[in-house]
Amino acid sequence: MRGGSAVKNKGNRYSSKLKAEVALRACREDRTLAELSSEYGVSAMQISRWKKTLLERAGELFESKSPLDIEKVTDPLYKEIGRLKMDVEWLKKKGEELNAAERRSFIDPSDPEFSLRRQCSLLGLSRSGYYQSLLPSLESDANEELMKRIDQQYTRTPFYGSRRMTLCLQGQGYRVNRKRIVRLMRKMGLEGQSPGPSTSKAQPGHKVYPYLLRGFEVTSVNQVWSTDITYIPLRQGFMYLSAVMDWYSRYVLSWELSNTLCIGFCMRALERALRRGKPEIFNTDQGSQFTSKEFTSRLESQSIRISMDGRGRALDNIFVERLWRSLKYECIYLNAYENVPELLEGLRCWFRFYNEERPHTSLPGKATPLMIYEKRLIS
Repeated sequence: MRGGSAVKNKGNRYSSKLKAEVALRACREDRTLAELSSEYGVSAMQISRWKKTLLERAGELFESKSPLDIEKVTDPLYKEIGRLKMDVEWLKKKGEELNAAERRSFIDPSDPEFSLRRQCSLLGLSRSGYYQSLLPSLESDANEELMKRIDQQYTRTPFYGSRRMTLCLQGQGYRVNRKRIVRLMRKMGLEGQSPGPSTSKAQPGHKVYPYLLRGFEVTSVNQVWSTDITYIPLRQGFMYLSAVMDWYSRYVLSWELSNTLCIGFCMRALERALRRGKPEIFNTDQGSQFTSKEFTSRLESQSIRISMDGRGRALDNIFVERLWRSLKYECIYLNAYENVPELLEGLRCWFRFYNEERPHTSLPGKATPLMIYEKRLIS
């Protein structure tokens, strides 16, 4: 650990330089948030906010400016005093789109121009809520173990919502209530697929597309692709994995890891897959990453029809669910990876094995996905 006193200003205050450093480290995706939290003495939740803010606002650095503006921006004092003013103006335009956690990420207690009280007032936040958000958010060892058990059960029964998951874990001897399971499943990015109040909801304001594959016969490669996200446990913390699969051949076209559920790694997986070709139909669930304008507009720009799983339909994306089950039991649970570099190497080996060597019993002649995708099947 780098030591809290070395990275914080007086009074548990984080400098702009530290925020930028930690956010950039998080963007490299080579450490879990838990590992970064331990190293810097900053809560995992705070790191996630800083990373999201950096990704959302990075484009503003490259906006055109007049010579006078450029001269001001290069002045260190102007940058330090003007930073929060620009943040507040930006928030006035986007305030309705940001929740309290996102607004808290704009606060800098060491700012020389605005006191902490004034910043909280401008952002519509309470100081007590801000101080509460600084408390470490690392999960206890018991919760880390519980999250692994949830992941294992969810892999077997992806149709379990929080109610059934709670009952199942209680039956295994865990003293848990539903509220705790709901919180942990949300943190893991898991959503129950059974009908009713617990089914997943798309991001408000995002367009949801109809499911196009009911009764649809898939007869060739690049006819239907699909994508999904799954949770990967590590010794300290966890990562998220996104993959794009061709339905007909079961070939995994691309995959990407991330330490948060930001849309970036889903877009990287999509772009890598599109370099191989393009499908007629692209199927996703109704998660906010896939209903976002950024994701759907990229598909529409390629004239790809968009299909989304129906609410409460556990089998609408069954091929990716089977992929996750095979990955978990054949790779993740057997190896119990210690860190992200080990996980990356393990995933590279397993996906290569899955695509190129592992016979698939549901494919003609028990061929490999690569043989079918590249039409190299020998009759």
